[in-house]
Amino acid sequence: MNTCRVQLLDGSEVDIDIDKKASGQELFDLVCKKLSLNEVDYFGCTYKENKNTKVWLNNNKKIFKQISNTPWVFSFEVKFYPPDPTCLNEEITRYQLFLQLRTDILSGKLPCSFMTYALLGSYAAQSQLGDYCPSDHGTGHAYLKDIGFSPNQTDELLDKIAELHKTNQGMQPAEAELCFLDNAYKLSLYGVHMFQAKDSNDSEVLLGICAAGLLVYKERLRLHRFTWPKILKISYKRNVFTIKIRPGEFEQMETTMEYKLANYQTAKRLWRLAVEHHSFFRFS
Repeated sequence: MNTCRVQLLDGSEVDIDIDKKASGQELFDLVCKKLSLNEVDYFGCTYKENKNTKVWLNNNKKIFKQISNTPWVFSFEVKFYPPDPTCLNEEITRYQLFLQLRTDILSGKLPCSFMTYALLGSYAAQSQLGDYCPSDHGTGHAYLKDIGFSPNQTDELLDKIAELHKTNQGMQPAEAELCFLDNAYKLSLYGVHMFQAKDSNDSEVLLGICAAGLLVYKERLRLHRFTWPKILKISYKRNVFTIKIRPGEFEQMETTMEYKLANYQTAKRLWRLAVEHHSFFRFS
C-alpha cells in the first residue's frame, strides 16, 4: 500500500491508503466518496511535476507510471467548468465549484473589476460568516481582514465588501454560494485553462481551453476565439500545437494556426486537455 495525501478545495487534507499499482481512477473514486460527490465528472486530481508545473492525473493509467516522487501528493480540483454552474443538480457540487472559483480569484487566474471583487466578496462573507451582526463584527471591516477576497485586497475593497455584506441579511450559505456562482461564471476568463506559447511571429501569447473552445490572448486582449464546431482538427508535433479551422461562409480553404509551446510534454498536455474538453462539452 501507499499513502496519498490529497488537498481538498476547502484547504484541508486527507490521507488515502491505496495499492501501489492502483490507477488514477481508483484514487479519484475514493476522494469523491469521502466528499459524498455524485456529479463527479467535472473534477480531477492534479500533481506537481516540478515547482512550476501542474499536471492532471490520468485516471486511465497507473499512478506509479505518472508520478515518480514520494510521498504521493495531489490536489482535488475542478477540471471541466460547467457553462452555467447554477444548473448543477446538487448543492455539494455547487459548493465545490464555489471553493474552486474563490481559489481562482485569489490566485489571479480569474481577474475581476473592483465592483465584482466586492460583490463576490460579499457573497463569500455571507457564506462563511452568516448575517452581518454589529455586536459580533463591529462597525468597520476589521472582521474581514483574515479572509482572502482578491489577490491584492485593499482597505477600500474590504469597506465595500462589508457594506454589501450587510445587504445579504437572511441569505442562507447555499443561497449566497449560488449568487456567487451566478456572477462568477459570466466573467470572461471563467473556466479557462491557460498555456504560455508563441505564435508564428514569435510573439508571446496565451492559449486558453474552456467549455466553448480554444482562445488566444495577447497582452490580456483576446485575439481569437475558435469554438468547437469551427475546429476541424487539433494536433501536436514536437513542441508545436496546430489548430485547423473550418472555412468561413465566404472562404474556400481551411485555416491552419500553429503555436510553439515550451517543450513536447507541454504541447502534449495542451492537446490532451483540449481533446478532453471537446469530448466533454460537445458530446455531453
